[in-house]
Amino acid sequence: MHILVSNDDGYTAPGLEALVASLRTIAEVTVVAPEVNHSGASNSLTLTRPLAVRHASNGFIYVNGTPSDCVHVALTGLLDRRPDLVVSGINNGANMGDDTLYSGTVAAASEGYLFGIPAIAFSLVSRSWSNLEAAVAQAQRLVVRQLAQPVSGPVLLNVNFPDLPAAQVKGFKATRLGKRHPSQPVVRSANPYGETVYWIGPSGAANDATSGTDFDAIATGFVSVTPLRLDLTQHAQLEQMSDWVGPLCL
Repeated sequence: MHILVSNDDGYTAPGLEALVASLRTIAEVTVVAPEVNHSGASNSLTLTRPLAVRHASNGFIYVNGTPSDCVHVALTGLLDRRPDLVVSGINNGANMGDDTLYSGTVAAASEGYLFGIPAIAFSLVSRSWSNLEAAVAQAQRLVVRQLAQPVSGPVLLNVNFPDLPAAQVKGFKATRLGKRHPSQPVVRSANPYGETVYWIGPSGAANDATSGTDFDAIATGFVSVTPLRLDLTQHAQLEQMSDWVGPLCL
């Protein structure tokens, strides 16, 4: 089995290193990750300049581009054979609810999914790495299950680990995405030239954290496993839209 691993925190991130060390005990692993942190990059591709691909001393490959760049370049030019699975993470911080639209971690996995390869994005809700070992063990269990008993149909899973020691994790739950309140206001500051600059504010609190959501699973001590899709069509409005545009003439 061959696994392609990427992330959005950069190729030196502790979450990536720990995940790769674990996955190498069960499969062949190739790492293609960003040179620097690209949190919030979403599914962006770099189209205005060429991308440089370099090799680190530990065997990791890193690219001076986005998470999507990394997986795209790997699948269209770097790898000599198609991987059985694309894995992204483990991210430093949660990717739940609306976070998935902005997440570079989820984007790296979804790039593999767009190429028809099963893909999993892993995130640890804490930024302290205090329970990274537990998250790594849980990630390995999910990967082993996917390789041994694949989910039928297209597979894009968004997985979030609670910030708990392994003995306190209650299990795994299949969940839907919750929703957040709007982000907090921007933070104003001044640059060295006295110009006002703006930092994007922190994410808002959970708005929909009801039973069955990823927020609820994490709050109650479970690993959240959310199957995603990339079809943005609002199917419920198609009939209405046909009626709405029907009278228009060119």
